[in-house]
Amino acid sequence: MGKGEAGPVGQKLAIALAFGSSAAVMVLELVSLRLVAPYIGLTLETNTAVIGVALAAIATGAALGGKFADVVPPQRTLGPLILFGGALVMLILPVVRWTGQALANDMVFLVLAVTLFAPAALLAAVTPMVTKLRLSTLEQTGTVVGRLSAYATVGGIVGTVLIGFVFVATVPISTIVLTLGAALVVVGATLTFLLRGVQAAIKPVALALIGATLTVVAPRPCEVETAYHCARVVADPGREGGRTLYLDQLRHSYVDLDDPTYLEFEYIKNFAAAINGSWQGERPLDVLHVGGGGLTMPRYLTATRPGSKHQVYEIDPAVVELDKRELGVRTGPELAVTVQDGRLGVRSEATDSRDLVLMDAFSGQSVPWHLTTRELITDVRRVLRPDGIYLINVIDHGPVRFARAEVKTLQAVFPYVGLITRTNGSGGNFVLVASDRPIDVPAITGRLEPGMELQDNPTAFAGNAPVLTDDYAPVDQLLTPYGQ
Repeated sequence: MGKGEAGPVGQKLAIALAFGSSAAVMVLELVSLRLVAPYIGLTLETNTAVIGVALAAIATGAALGGKFADVVPPQRTLGPLILFGGALVMLILPVVRWTGQALANDMVFLVLAVTLFAPAALLAAVTPMVTKLRLSTLEQTGTVVGRLSAYATVGGIVGTVLIGFVFVATVPISTIVLTLGAALVVVGATLTFLLRGVQAAIKPVALALIGATLTVVAPRPCEVETAYHCARVVADPGREGGRTLYLDQLRHSYVDLDDPTYLEFEYIKNFAAAINGSWQGERPLDVLHVGGGGLTMPRYLTATRPGSKHQVYEIDPAVVELDKRELGVRTGPELAVTVQDGRLGVRSEATDSRDLVLMDAFSGQSVPWHLTTRELITDVRRVLRPDGIYLINVIDHGPVRFARAEVKTLQAVFPYVGLITRTNGSGGNFVLVASDRPIDVPAITGRLEPGMELQDNPTAFAGNAPVLTDDYAPVDQLLTPYGQ
């Protein structure tokens, strides 16, 4: 123990508490993002809001923890603080999942904000209280405060790295939350027992047991918790072989296990119309798919254009495994599936190597911003053969500012750009077509479903929308989600 440092908490224990409480706050923050994603999506706004709530909780906890440390002896409050924080952590998952099933999006986030704020603030109060316990004189104030602050920061870094690179990819979210809450309860109960006696620990431990029980019985929106999504496959009661792949709460793919030529979704039918209108007959194609989902289009093109070769880039390995396990996907010479970010996949492709590039990658309701920019589209143009076609699935509503910006960006790279949309002008899925050769409007239009149209010169649609670049691509801000 250094000069000027004293108290009932030794130096190593003080460091461990500062380190561990800060790590727990960061784990809690990042896990909270995963908890709300199935109900409100995962956008820049969602990330910003959750981070803002966590930072507000940290600031509040640090301020109040320091204030109460000067009023109430920390040895009386430190153990119960951690114990009660752990109990509240164990309540987060059931509260969010139950409200997510019943409430509107904004209310779900409000519930999360409250349930995240309380335990995060309690845990953030640990460091100033431990600091108070380690100080007996002003001579070593800088050393003690600096040391504990440094270890608290390191704890936050370690928690962030572990949750981002290890835990989320290998452990279900419910397990992470329960384990974190249980660990905090054990540490808090032990400290409470050592510093105050067993009676003070009974009520928070009971609350933690209630939280654990509710977590076990809470509704589970996932069949598989992946590193990016809450995924499940649902059978279609109206079609024997029909299967729908859900990622979070959105339908991402539909396949018929018995008939690969059956197409359910509107935008997939538009994809097929654009492809079949651009290449007559059964000519095999070399196709690059950015985004795998349920691999509907590789199935369709393999069935309708025998000999076609497909390279799929899908960032989520668990989705690929789900495809293989429940949707009957078999990889081989004609179907290669690589677990990799789509941008890196496009970059690795040889020049003039593909007839067709399909962009059908989504994070929530939006194409990830780095797959929308002029730089990415320029690289796609490099990969395409001179008569190749680039197709993009875009979802937008309301003023459709994102869809307009993506059309404008395509026009900055390709000489020919088309837009397949509903004739009534309503939002939803837009299929964008781009090529170095003229678009065969009559052939494509003749294959579109009733109520759909192809605009072969969507300059008026794009208007004065911005060109999206790696330096400026506010996709989440431009996008208008469904229902807003």
